[in-house]
Amino acid sequence: MNWRYSLVFGVFVVAFLLVFSRLFYWQVIRAEELSLMGQMQYGRNIVIMPKRGEIKTSDGFPIATQKISYLVYANPKNIKELDKNKVSRLLSSILDTDVASISGLLNRNLLWVSLGIVGKEKKDEIEKFKLDGIDFEQHFSRFYPEASTAAHLVGFVGKDNEGEDKGYFGLEGFYNRQLRGKPGILRQINDAMGRPIIAKMSSDEDKIDGRSLNLHIDRVIQFIVEKKLKYGIDKYGASGGMIAVINPKTGGILAMSAFPAFDQKNYDEYRDELFKNPFITSLYEPGSTFKSLIMASAIDAGLVRPDTKCPICSAPITIGEYEIKTWNNKYIKNITMTEVIKHSDNTGMVYVSRVMGLKNMMIYFKKFGIGDITGIDLQGEVSPIARKNWYPIDIATASFGQGISMTPLELLVGFSAIANEGKRMEPHIVASIDTADGKNILIPPKEINAPISSRTARIMTEMLVNAVNNGEAKWAKPKGYRIAGKTGTSQIPIAGHYDVSKTIASFIGFAPADDPKFAMLVILDRPTTSIYGADTAAPIFFSIARDIFNHYGIMPKE
Repeated sequence: MNWRYSLVFGVFVVAFLLVFSRLFYWQVIRAEELSLMGQMQYGRNIVIMPKRGEIKTSDGFPIATQKISYLVYANPKNIKELDKNKVSRLLSSILDTDVASISGLLNRNLLWVSLGIVGKEKKDEIEKFKLDGIDFEQHFSRFYPEASTAAHLVGFVGKDNEGEDKGYFGLEGFYNRQLRGKPGILRQINDAMGRPIIAKMSSDEDKIDGRSLNLHIDRVIQFIVEKKLKYGIDKYGASGGMIAVINPKTGGILAMSAFPAFDQKNYDEYRDELFKNPFITSLYEPGSTFKSLIMASAIDAGLVRPDTKCPICSAPITIGEYEIKTWNNKYIKNITMTEVIKHSDNTGMVYVSRVMGLKNMMIYFKKFGIGDITGIDLQGEVSPIARKNWYPIDIATASFGQGISMTPLELLVGFSAIANEGKRMEPHIVASIDTADGKNILIPPKEINAPISSRTARIMTEMLVNAVNNGEAKWAKPKGYRIAGKTGTSQIPIAGHYDVSKTIASFIGFAPADDPKFAMLVILDRPTTSIYGADTAAPIFFSIARDIFNHYGIMPKE
């Protein structure tokens, strides 16, 4: 009999194991899948997207905002079979979709189908008919009221790998987490017929709208800059250009523009390389505009004075196999440092580099932020790779802005220290942030360091005012204003040598010189009417400066 008991026991054990394994399969291995299937039978989760924050200029005008639209959706089980053809014809006429497409969706054995996205007018038109089984979800799409104004500065909103909105480049990319907010989850419960019977928002997953950005950008100055830059590129036959205006006392960016640009709303129609803001991503050799920083460094170190004479400037200077000349091949014996800046004399700058030496030059490069990122609140800023080996010719050419690379923003921020009593400020686009609960978070100005003393800054300012009043670009200067500035013309390195016919023309300056309200850098890429900054970039600078004086109500004093 024992064998019978053993047999029965064995059968029960096997049966138990089979049942246990089956339960384990359903409750553990397929638990998540079955739970999801169950949830789909009695309801669904609706993601309620937050409103993306606005981006507003200093006067409160939104240059990036949200446009409200509505997703039209249907629950086919709530529409009577006899009514489906009628509803299909009605919706197709309003949604501008063929009847067959709508009918196909309404006849599917589903609880939810998407029919299209409409504006408020069409939403109101559909609602007038009070159609069973038809409802709406509010959606937001990015809208740029000023079209492509400040496109590189703002960036754009596209889709990520999961199909969600995401900011790319500029402010949209840098502040994406602040702007996007937090989605909410709406749980819709259905009865056995698939009809919604209750909807509630989970208390721990409430929707939080995105924060809004208030910029330092002055909309009037931004408009002036873009208009004058486009005009200048056309007038001087340049392939492109860029301009930025900064408040040297706070680091607030008042305007920034670059061309070619793109349309944020139709970004997918443009090449990817156009999305990058060249003011923070393009490395270039600044040419003679860089002489301002080198001369200021030498004066600050006590190695030269404005009246120091150059003992090696009566002829070209030979360094190894290279010969360094002046831009116009004219030489002035015993030229002073003030005249070196006025005439943009390369041989004079070679003398400055020799009295400074590599060690001092590297110290002041670091102080002025050359080779480092500035910390601006824009996505994509780059910094050049530091040169490891410096030869005598490299030190010489770096003194007049050739053979050394930086971003335009590095130069502008460093130069602005001269306008701000020697203090270098961290550049910022955003002045404050508005939260969804009504708070305003201020972003205070931040001093990075003081590359030079206030005394050096005053001395260098006077040398730059003299360069504007008596230099090559004096013909374009607005009368009655003290403006400090420096022209720049840098050759473009191509295949290991410099192309003498292709240049980057530039002008950098600040005004009014005694109480600066702005500093500005103008760059033209490969102008064809003239290769020199004095003939191309300088007139654009002075034209913009004249309009900024009018905008600020600054009257001439001279």
